[in-house]
Amino acid sequence: MGEYRNIDINAWTKVGEGGNGSVYENPSEPDVILKVNRAGINTFEFVSNEFNVSREVEELGIRIPKMYEMVKVGDAYATLSQRIRNKKSLSRICHDEPDRTEEMAQVMCKMGKELFGTPCNTEVFPSRKEQLLRAINLVKFIGPKNRRIIAEFAGTIQEADTCIHGDFNPGNIIFSEGNYYWIDLDRFGHGDPMFDIGHLFLICNSYSSMKQVQDIFHMSQEQLHRFWKAFAKTYTGEENPEEFNRLAGKFACLDLVVRYVLQKPSLPESLFFAFHIRRHVKTYYL
Repeated sequence: MGEYRNIDINAWTKVGEGGNGSVYENPSEPDVILKVNRAGINTFEFVSNEFNVSREVEELGIRIPKMYEMVKVGDAYATLSQRIRNKKSLSRICHDEPDRTEEMAQVMCKMGKELFGTPCNTEVFPSRKEQLLRAINLVKFIGPKNRRIIAEFAGTIQEADTCIHGDFNPGNIIFSEGNYYWIDLDRFGHGDPMFDIGHLFLICNSYSSMKQVQDIFHMSQEQLHRFWKAFAKTYTGEENPEEFNRLAGKFACLDLVVRYVLQKPSLPESLFFAFHIRRHVKTYYL
């Protein structure tokens, strides 16, 4: 694995926190930020994948903060990347200026369409459909009927070489000095853009009542609903995109299946995923 510089976390100040971990800054290294993932995903395998993916995404011409170095924080692995000064995520802008919620949803739609229009290096990045088909056979706590229903729908999805983010949400686009950047790229891949859109649907609708989710995205349930409604309307050009919403609900279920395997959840988390998978099958498939 080689030698990695060891960082004394006591010299750094935490300046942000997300679903995957926390970010820190240090006055003696003013141009970088330190990202330390939460326990379980601060391993060499996970962090090196995140590091390498970021480098490869930049090669595609997608604007992201530059990734500089892998380091260690105690026994955990972490990364040092470009510090984007005076940045705000779309979700933080929505929190600070609620009247701009619809505007930020439109920005995400535009950014998403640009991303989905970018050909992906399929030799480097994984196929989300292939990941899904493997996950369906591995995921637990799904009955045979629901497994069959999900597998039948998954089989109808066409492969695509277009880029998808893997964690498509308003916290993963940041704005600074006239530019937007994508962040948190560890699940970047290629496939049908509805995989990304299903994840956004999951956050803005299925998870929106959860305080933890509201805290992560700095948005109320009502704001998350507004965000999705504006995104869907802009993406489809339809005032009431009912078919699009139902399709997004189906892909939200697939997102749960993939994440069940990728996140290696604990037993309580597994039960949480299983509950929402059953609910999505009942609501959007039957």
